[in-house]
Amino acid sequence: MTGRLYSLSGFCIRHRRLVVSFWIVLAIGVSLLSSALGKQFADDLTLPGKDSQAATDLVADKFPEQANGSIPVLYKAEKGKITDSANEKTVKSSISELSNDKLITSINSPFTQATAGQISKDGTIAYASMVLRDAPGDLSDEDADHLVDKTHSSAPGIEVAVGGYLGDQVSSPSTESSEAVGLVMAMLVLALTFGTIVAMGLPILTAIFGLTVSTGLLTVFSNFATISTVAPTLATMIGLGVGIDYALFVVTRHRQAMHEGHEPQEAAARAAATAGGAVVFAGTTVILALLSLGLAGIPLVWTLGYSAAVAVAVAMLASVTLLPAILAMVGHGIDRLRIPLPHDTSAAHPSHGWRRWAEGVARHPVAAALFSVLILLVIALPVRNLDLGQEDDSAMPKSTDAHRAYVLTSEGFGVGNNGPLLIAMEVGARNDVMSLEQAIAKTKGIDEVTPATFDKSGDAAIFNAVPTTSPSSFATQDTINLLRDTTIPRALDGTQSAAHVGGSTAGNVDLADEIGDKLPQVIFTVVLLSFLVLVLAFRSIVVPLQAAVMNLLSIGAAYGLVTFVFQEGHGASLIGLEGAVPVVSFLPLVMFAILFGLSMDYEVFLLTQIKEAWHKSGDSDSSVIAGVTTSGRVITSAALIMVAVFFSFVLSGDPVVKQFGVGLAFAVAIDATIVRCMLVPAVMILMKRSNWWFPAWLDRIVPRIDIEGNEYFENRESGR
Repeated sequence: MTGRLYSLSGFCIRHRRLVVSFWIVLAIGVSLLSSALGKQFADDLTLPGKDSQAATDLVADKFPEQANGSIPVLYKAEKGKITDSANEKTVKSSISELSNDKLITSINSPFTQATAGQISKDGTIAYASMVLRDAPGDLSDEDADHLVDKTHSSAPGIEVAVGGYLGDQVSSPSTESSEAVGLVMAMLVLALTFGTIVAMGLPILTAIFGLTVSTGLLTVFSNFATISTVAPTLATMIGLGVGIDYALFVVTRHRQAMHEGHEPQEAAARAAATAGGAVVFAGTTVILALLSLGLAGIPLVWTLGYSAAVAVAVAMLASVTLLPAILAMVGHGIDRLRIPLPHDTSAAHPSHGWRRWAEGVARHPVAAALFSVLILLVIALPVRNLDLGQEDDSAMPKSTDAHRAYVLTSEGFGVGNNGPLLIAMEVGARNDVMSLEQAIAKTKGIDEVTPATFDKSGDAAIFNAVPTTSPSSFATQDTINLLRDTTIPRALDGTQSAAHVGGSTAGNVDLADEIGDKLPQVIFTVVLLSFLVLVLAFRSIVVPLQAAVMNLLSIGAAYGLVTFVFQEGHGASLIGLEGAVPVVSFLPLVMFAILFGLSMDYEVFLLTQIKEAWHKSGDSDSSVIAGVTTSGRVITSAALIMVAVFFSFVLSGDPVVKQFGVGLAFAVAIDATIVRCMLVPAVMILMKRSNWWFPAWLDRIVPRIDIEGNEYFENRESGR
């Protein structure tokens, strides 16, 4: 791999203007194409074999005009009641204007006998049910903004809010401020690390190119596939973090090579072949871990996995093609525009502080290991109470349509109307429908049941059951389980009818159950994959086993903190939440794949330094100390950047994004400090030569890989 990367980087350096021009054209071209096509992100809750999916399929087959669901448009009188003549006239005028829009299939009026239930008991709030031409995945952002703007402007003097998937689409918080804060924090860390403005700017420039291309590609893909609404934000977080980190590793090695006497072009080629090798190895591991999410068979989770994988792949390619070309163009100017700092940032400066730290761990390895494990276990304790749930619009920023629609619905019609349960029936006899309606109406946790609607043939019916609790409440999950396990089987026992509980709330409950079932499988696959990759890289059985256990400990600690902050609500107000919110069901699964992959960055960088020292000295203790000394400053800088980027997304108004931001930032901080700089060296000191135990039979069949290419250059320089 080293030889190929050296050749690739050499080509990029020789044709640096062409390579840089290619990336500029690619970034501009993808951006223009994505702008022309628009973005159409949507959440795919398809869950084959689940009860909610059976309800969805029945509605699509028997009630195709209702397959997309309806959009509630809330009207609240600012003065008097909504039924006052002036207010009623305004609402009717609004509905008439909206009904003429080609994007709207139908919209009913709350002021008819058939829709009398669409006016609150106190007469201040009413809602109209609007059916759109486009399904969630087909509605463009431009059309969504147009519809919401038109709805608001059509009812002057009335408070209006739009709910449903239309309200959610226009309420997605922007991430620009988070990206800006993350970049500024990364620039500060890079400035302190390199000490020059030019060196600081190179990783930022490379990451921005990669991020522009990857986000543009995802926007283009969203026009041809259903990609989750969270996917672009998650891809931005990961792409920005790894893009800067990967470039940091390459630039650091480039400056070291220049200090050793190599000219800028040769130094850049060597950096791309050595540190770039570690980047490609670690990046490929991250990509494989993310793609393993496809094994869960859950479309929503799969889109999150491959979207983040696209961002990592582009960042990796930019680090080994674009960055060497830029380094060659900059030449000796990389050390220009020095920043006056109290510490030495030159490539030759030894890390005395890290050497003292490593020597301290080596003197007290048992205490260091026990202390590290104790901290991780204490932080992980809350994970025992983790319950996977779902978010609702109550946690969205108060200024959004989604939140206002949630509040008005709760105020006028009860909190359960924000997530009514869809009961879809295959009807054997019409009396069965009435019996089921009555049984569900008497079920604990159900507020009311709406009249059933039959299809033309009379062999299918649908109606809504409104819970007494909110969509995010665990009590609502209990109600759904009670309906499925007890109420429906008893009511339809001995009949030819069958019924399914569907709707978005029930779908999210099924999603949480499915993820809970698939989580062990994905964990096992990712751990096994990482173990095999590390065996291949370091020709050891013990080191990969250590890495697997330590990664599980650090991820467990991250889960514990997310549970503590979000589910239990401790410190929630500090990150912009009013209180506790459920941990979204897909977070642990996606976080595990991301973190297990990202941990390879620091694992590979640290272990390659230790292994190189081991080959030179043959002494276990000194090689561990040398490895920590060499890699400590770079790992810390890279981790600070990743933490800054991830934590900046706490500024997002979306509670799901906040959970990813806090969870990923904390996990990286734990992994790069307690695990990599304390636990790993302590355990390796204790294991001595056993760290590198490798059976002879396995040594014969496993191919040899030198990740950072040191042997390649040693052989090349010696003429072998």
